[in-house]
Amino acid sequence: MPRLAHKPAPLPRHRVTLRLDLANGARIGPGKIALLEAIAETGSISAAGRKLKMSYRRAWDLVEALNSGLGAPVVQTATGGAGGGGAHLTPLGTALIKEYRSLERQIDEAALPRLEALIAAARG
Repeated sequence: MPRLAHKPAPLPRHRVTLRLDLANGARIGPGKIALLEAIAETGSISAAGRKLKMSYRRAWDLVEALNSGLGAPVVQTATGGAGGGGAHLTPLGTALIKEYRSLERQIDEAALPRLEALIAAARG
């Protein structure tokens, strides 16, 4: 019986982390975007917080920071009760993720060759 080849873990690679600093002082970075993605996936702020190992309070504070920083809601919530509560992204929330991830890819593609050249030069 042939042995299955062990697939090595992918090597870590250099990367750029994107944070948007808006003129009004609001900040949008990878943590808030990951939270929005988790809310879209789970349908709940509390479940999204648990998934990302953060408290409900912290998750709610981040959503509120996005809502106030952008001047419009990124998450729509429904009160709990017999029918259950929940949360879903507004069109703005969905667009924010899409644009952030697109910008992140573009920056990463532009920066990676320069970053690799810098690291190579440092190694001599």
